[in-house]
Amino acid sequence: MENLKTSTDVLFILLGAIMILAMHAGFAFLELGTVRRKNQINALVKILVDFSISTLAYFFIGYGIAYGVHFFGSAELLAQKSGFELTRFFFLLTFAAAVPAIISGGIAERARFGPQMAATFLLVGLVYPFFEGIAWNQAFGFQAWLKNAFGAEFHDFAGSVVVHAFGGWAALAAVLLLGPRRGRYSKDGSIAAHPPSSVPFLALGAWILIVGWFGFNVMSAQNLDKISGLVAMNSLMAMVGGTLVALVAGKNDPGFVHNGPLAGLVAVCAGSDIMHPLGALLTGGVAGGLFVFMFTLTQNRWKIDDVLGVWPLHGLCGAWGGIAAGIFGSAACGGLGGISLFSQLIGTLAGIGIALAGGFIIYGALKVLFGIRLDAEEEFNGADLTVHKITASAEHETSW
Repeated sequence: MENLKTSTDVLFILLGAIMILAMHAGFAFLELGTVRRKNQINALVKILVDFSISTLAYFFIGYGIAYGVHFFGSAELLAQKSGFELTRFFFLLTFAAAVPAIISGGIAERARFGPQMAATFLLVGLVYPFFEGIAWNQAFGFQAWLKNAFGAEFHDFAGSVVVHAFGGWAALAAVLLLGPRRGRYSKDGSIAAHPPSSVPFLALGAWILIVGWFGFNVMSAQNLDKISGLVAMNSLMAMVGGTLVALVAGKNDPGFVHNGPLAGLVAVCAGSDIMHPLGALLTGGVAGGLFVFMFTLTQNRWKIDDVLGVWPLHGLCGAWGGIAAGIFGSAACGGLGGISLFSQLIGTLAGIGIALAGGFIIYGALKVLFGIRLDAEEEFNGADLTVHKITASAEHETSW
């Protein structure tokens, strides 16, 4: 029976890993549809290579930092390891690799390819697993301290803070260090509009992410015996809430409509296993409105050129999700309880602090040492020339 249970769990978590792997196609098409046509090829290449670099960083360094497990023995020893442990690495890798995929959307259209790959390796290999170990593997006594002080640990079932807020706040550091795209903001205060190059591709990316998200959330149980229909229901309700509020707040703008469900899903990750569906609906609705309002504010008032709005979408909605778990997960608000709002606040702030510090240190160092921004010619041509040569010459890029 134990072997059967283990085999079933391996299949369960493997299917989850495959669903989240497919979400990276969603990241790619979401960026592809949002950036200008001349940058579409760059976006596609960047997401795939980012995932490959993330795999190496997490295999050789990151997974060991987070969980104290390495895969450096002989093939015979690896074959004797639990199939669950090996597949669990794949599953958690897809979470880790989401961080550079998130950042990619914020820094699109002006970041150099090589330094971004270096940043990916450092973030996934060192900084992300440091916080992952704190939140999900009891590292450094942080969770024990929260439980002793406030009666409950920091709860993040599927990564509102650990993955999404972390990626969004690290992206904010990169975006600020890069500066806006050339010509985006004029000295006279005018703003050059860069509308999505392909709404169908943007919508396709959003739908791929939505479908894969049910693997992201439901299969975060990591064990078939712990699977919860409540997680699936709450994910659905948050998605719907985010969509409808973004529709109204964004005045039917298709970009907002298709990012609304993503905002809701980002926010519900943390508390999807403990909220009442009505709490999840409210969590998603607030996230949808938060994204529309903050995307508009950052782009138009603060002049922060975050191309896909990843800081509002992932950074702020992810932080809201960590806090919302402490509100709507409580028994007083219809949730299952066993959670502390103070622990949620402190855990969320810790994730933001580590991500922001890590982002500024890594991108700041790369900026000083190598430069992280395309020169004027490369940015005008629409891509880092290193990537452009892989696919098509600059004079033919418009045909794509």
